[in-house]
Amino acid sequence: MIYTPLHIIFLIGIFLLMWWFANTIDKRKWLSFLISLVLTPFVFYYVFYPVLNIFSSYHHEKYFEAEAWIEKPAFRYEMSDHIITDSILIGKTKEQIQDQLGKPEWFGWDDALKANSPDLWNYNLGFEPGAFNHMQECLELTFEKDTVNSVRQYQLEKSFE
Repeated sequence: MIYTPLHIIFLIGIFLLMWWFANTIDKRKWLSFLISLVLTPFVFYYVFYPVLNIFSSYHHEKYFEAEAWIEKPAFRYEMSDHIITDSILIGKTKEQIQDQLGKPEWFGWDDALKANSPDLWNYNLGFEPGAFNHMQECLELTFEKDTVNSVRQYQLEKSFE
């Protein structure tokens, strides 16, 4: 595990809370210190850290890999930031996109045509992990003259029955 400054601050905070708790049990400083030292890792890794992961929206980010995109669609949301920020799909043709991302899962709606447009390709990114996340992430590629003009990420609200 990599210890970051924020991780160290949280550990010190948990230690101080355990110290305060141990002092309410017994006033002997050496015993309070020993109890705090023993309880801190257990409270941090089995109580604080899981609760933090449930309620925070942090997720891992990966570089885009065409093979992983096709074989592991559940992890597409991890690659979407790299696709958008580095503009790696801008300027590619429909054939190149189909080789890297596969066939589009659906075409986007075009108000001018009043129909689904073959120039708006959409891909499902799945759901970001989290306790109260009910929004499905999607990636939309806009083509102009058979090359990608823009890439945007949006969310669809899904209701589970």
